[in-house]
Amino acid sequence: MKLPVLVHLAAVLPALLLGALQLATPKGTRLHRALGWLWVAAMATAAISSFWILGLNKAGGFSVVHLLSAWTLISLVCAIVFIRRGNVRAHKGFMVGTFLGLAGAGLGALAPGRTLYLFFFT
Repeated sequence: MKLPVLVHLAAVLPALLLGALQLATPKGTRLHRALGWLWVAAMATAAISSFWILGLNKAGGFSVVHLLSAWTLISLVCAIVFIRRGNVRAHKGFMVGTFLGLAGAGLGALAPGRTLYLFFFT
């Protein structure tokens, strides 16, 4: 497996666990804030590392999946801006939406023919 894929997986796996934990813990606590920053760092690392994972399309360059990575980075920034402005509802919407996007991307990555499918099931 190539280095960008390994970096991506090393960020995605903790992001899944931290995200689920964040959804289950009380909001507004020091623990929530600390776990949130770890989650944001993991998600940003996952999104940025994806730009070095190429070849999902026949041309071998960027694909539609990379637009989702860009959207993830934008969503993380929006969530941080909103909570700093006191807009908890918008913060929650961006964070939950980003987590659901992560879960959906994980399911998509396990589709037959994709790298993770080949790694785990062949």
